[in-house]
Amino acid sequence: MHTVAAGSLAPDHFNGARVVPDADVFRSLLERSGLCLARLDLDLRVVEANDDFVAQFGHSGESLLGRSFYDLLHPGVHGPMRKQFDRLVEGRRQRFVEHFAGIGPRHAVFTGDITGIAVHDAHGDLVQFVVVVNAEKGEQPNAVVVDRNRILTELDARILEGIATGESTVRLASRLFLSRQGVEYHVGTMLKKLKAPNRAALVSRAYSLGVLSVASWPPRVSPDYIK
Repeated sequence: MHTVAAGSLAPDHFNGARVVPDADVFRSLLERSGLCLARLDLDLRVVEANDDFVAQFGHSGESLLGRSFYDLLHPGVHGPMRKQFDRLVEGRRQRFVEHFAGIGPRHAVFTGDITGIAVHDAHGDLVQFVVVVNAEKGEQPNAVVVDRNRILTELDARILEGIATGESTVRLASRLFLSRQGVEYHVGTMLKKLKAPNRAALVSRAYSLGVLSVASWPPRVSPDYIK
């Protein structure tokens, strides 16, 4: 299996430090088909990736190297992912498994699980991370295509927040100085953008993508998604 790597790292070294068998485990896994793997430095930049990883995220090998791992993830999962990597850095755990949403070819969002593994040198110092991406199998016809993450207007955001709190169309129209038809138009636009069949699915989809924050009530749309 072909891999791409940054620089000219010697097989058993990373930044001048001897890597303990964890790195050898990575290289043996790298040779097994069906796994989507990459190595990250301590700043979470990609320093090596196999073909499956490169293809999953829709980049060329050269353009992927040196990029922040967060550039490959949907903004809605940045917070939980940072917490997981912080735990590895702090030594509170050696690995984690986290559900995530990534940005693949043509900027379409895909979902799956990611395993993060801390790799230490012979002195016990943390030197890198290994990530294993397990995307959900098959095509995801409801994948949302993101356009620099800003997919909602300010009015869309206020309507979505109202729907999430259970407000009726009449109440939303009155509060936002719109007609009922105007509210329904914006709702229909959001249903198409987030590929949801109804309002309940729209709210669920918005939470799963991080458009609506799970840490606030009443619900709030992240500014990252507002044009």
